[in-house]
Amino acid sequence: MEIKELGHLVLYVRNVERSAAFYRDVLGFRQIMPDPSGDNPLRFPAAAFSSGRTHHELLLIEVGEDAASQPQGRRLGLYHFGLKVGDTDDELRAVLDHIVAAGVQIAGASDHTVTHSLYIYDPDGNEIELYVDVPEVDWRNDPSLFAAPIRPLRL
Repeated sequence: MEIKELGHLVLYVRNVERSAAFYRDVLGFRQIMPDPSGDNPLRFPAAAFSSGRTHHELLLIEVGEDAASQPQGRRLGLYHFGLKVGDTDDELRAVLDHIVAAGVQIAGASDHTVTHSLYIYDPDGNEIELYVDVPEVDWRNDPSLFAAPIRPLRL
């Protein structure tokens, strides 16, 4: 067996409308379900998003406002997921300006040698990495660059 690509991510959220607005309006995902007419073929409170690469990259499923929060600190399970937002630091600076204007909580910023990354939280506390690949870094021919020490990001 060989994995060809990471296909999609499914997140449980407290309020699907609030989370869908974040992923659609702040992060720019294209919502494919439910459609604006309100028809939801999933028959449960959910929202799906696609960039067009595949049928869906992100599915949000509502579990209610009383759902338990993610535990803080070191724990098992999802730490964060990464979204490539461009190819240059100028694009990452524009993303930073956009998320700051939208009032998004920023968790950090790192220079990983192979990527320059901003870390944010969605409305339910899921951590998201917004990154650009550093163009002049040839990680394909030197995979050890992936393990380079993490440095503070200077945009």
